[in-house]
Amino acid sequence: MENTPTLTIEDFESVNTNKELIALIQQKNIPFDKVERTVVYEDELRKLQIELVKLQQWIAKEKKRVAVIFEGRDAAGKGGNIRRFMEHLNPRSTRLVALNKPTEVERGQWYFQRYIKELPNPGEIVFFDRSWYNRAVVEPVMGFCKEKQYQEFLVQVPEFEHMLYEDGVVIIKFWLSISKNEQLKRFEARKDNPLKRWKFSPVDKKGQELWDKYTFYKEEMFSKSHTTYSPWIVIQTNDKKIARLEAIRYVLSKFDYDGKKEAQTVLTPDPNVVMRYYRSVQQIKYS
Repeated sequence: MENTPTLTIEDFESVNTNKELIALIQQKNIPFDKVERTVVYEDELRKLQIELVKLQQWIAKEKKRVAVIFEGRDAAGKGGNIRRFMEHLNPRSTRLVALNKPTEVERGQWYFQRYIKELPNPGEIVFFDRSWYNRAVVEPVMGFCKEKQYQEFLVQVPEFEHMLYEDGVVIIKFWLSISKNEQLKRFEARKDNPLKRWKFSPVDKKGQELWDKYTFYKEEMFSKSHTTYSPWIVIQTNDKKIARLEAIRYVLSKFDYDGKKEAQTVLTPDPNVVMRYYRSVQQIKYS
């Protein structure tokens, strides 16, 4: 039986970049699909994160206010996406907002009030891990709000976002779309991994049981809050790594920041992965 080709210590010492490593592996005819995919992903992510640093510097210089909202079903990858966005950004002008359930006082306030104080200041990017859209999907599905509160939200949210738009706040709204089977796989992986078990909750379990109910409220949310000035951007996330890269590409594509022309990678998102919501279910592959 022929020996399987391998890499030696000398081989590793002879290369300086991931590109050289891939070329060496190909030259030796070593099977490496998974390794290649990871190496290519890490290389691409690094190039895009360099662009994010340039974008952040430009936003700070120009005093722009940018809010990036991540919504989607449980296990769709909101936290993983946000981590890759924020990994190398200056924490002085970047914030993550992931609010807990409202306090007694907050429940008596105008619904948007607790989110208003979290909006970006001049020169700042704020990432929302869930947002005011809790009231559009999670709350009605789980019975955490009254029908009247839900209907009031649907009327008010386009007006609220239009005021922000007119005042110069840039809002990017992502819906991370995942299939039911993939969600179940990720739930099972969470339960099996002691480092991720904390992520699994009774609400997660309900996500599978109430899948169709989530779908109904998600579609209602899209139809009432997808506007020209604040559109919903749907990202297919069954492949986590591709979703992360394409989400970053989309954000970068929305700004004409300093140094953009010198980017070492493509900044236009893949339209098969990233798309504006259209009022047609055929346009959305997952849910």
